[in-house]
Amino acid sequence: MKTFKLFEPLKIGSISLANSIVMAPMTRSRATGNIPNDLMATYYGQRAAAGLIITEGTSPSPNGLGYARIPGIYSKEQVEGWKKVTKAVHDKDGKIVIQLMHTGRISHQANMPAGSKILSASAVKPAGQMWTDSAQMQDFPVPNAMTAEELVSTKAEFVTAAKNAIEAGFDGVELHGANGYLLEQFLSPISNVRTDEYGGSIEKRSKFVLEVAEAVAAAIGKDKTGIRLSPYGVASDMPHYPEIDAEYDYLSRKLNDLGIAYIHLVDHSAIGAPAVPIEIKQKIRSNFKNTIIACGGFSKDTAEAAIESGLANATAFGRPFINNPDLVERLKKDEALSQDLKMDLFYTPGEHGYTDYPVFGA
Repeated sequence: MKTFKLFEPLKIGSISLANSIVMAPMTRSRATGNIPNDLMATYYGQRAAAGLIITEGTSPSPNGLGYARIPGIYSKEQVEGWKKVTKAVHDKDGKIVIQLMHTGRISHQANMPAGSKILSASAVKPAGQMWTDSAQMQDFPVPNAMTAEELVSTKAEFVTAAKNAIEAGFDGVELHGANGYLLEQFLSPISNVRTDEYGGSIEKRSKFVLEVAEAVAAAIGKDKTGIRLSPYGVASDMPHYPEIDAEYDYLSRKLNDLGIAYIHLVDHSAIGAPAVPIEIKQKIRSNFKNTIIACGGFSKDTAEAAIESGLANATAFGRPFINNPDLVERLKKDEALSQDLKMDLFYTPGEHGYTDYPVFGA
């Protein structure tokens, strides 16, 4: 009988996992008032059998609250709310890291508190619209190009948020450098047209991302710090550019030099985006010596193959965890996965389509 590496324990930095199955970060928009709550604690606690849970994107700042009802971790109330979540997971012997997501230009003032500001690398308006609770679908506005002072203050917000995360009981922090949000907005020459030390060459465009990663790692420990990357991703109006391969080659080498715990590499081709070429995955794997978490449309067998190939140490599952809170047990026992996925309830308030999915046999 085949032994699956997928179910074997794994250590990522200083975090010891019961298995190599990761619950991917997924925005669920249940944080009313941007404060984590009891419902969210129930949701994450239901899924604590994952080797590692990565939370939904959580803003380090009022300026990063791009979407309706996403949580933050910059206030005392938010820290206290997250303590309920980490306790729910730890009470079931699970491990959980928080994903810090500053949405940057993927935002709208209607989703943000008074006094906040939509920031990005440059004043380049993204194509498309987003949902606001007060005015429904709205065009993205033109963001404000970050000043030298805002670069410093935003980096400090990431550091404070990471420290808050540890206070709230998280096992670590993942920086969201993917999906077209603030950190990736610096990486792309399309969203970043700066002419200072943070724009122009690959090295300069990577500078802010690397500075944030280095500062967070220094604050909480590189063994508790990871980053998510999505080369070739097109989410949030991120068109491709000729230097993608060279950029992620450089970035992964520099992240390796920092010694952070992991890179979470996402390939969105399973939901219609261009596939990440195998050559890029191999280059990042070659450059980065610590853990690689691969994410993107895996089944049990393809996840196992990714680990056996050496391209990844762990694999992340997203949507299957929504309607299969007991996903790990189902995979282990080869039980059928629920196909009842209520996509219309992905981002709605309340328990429906969130905490009311049954476990197998219930």
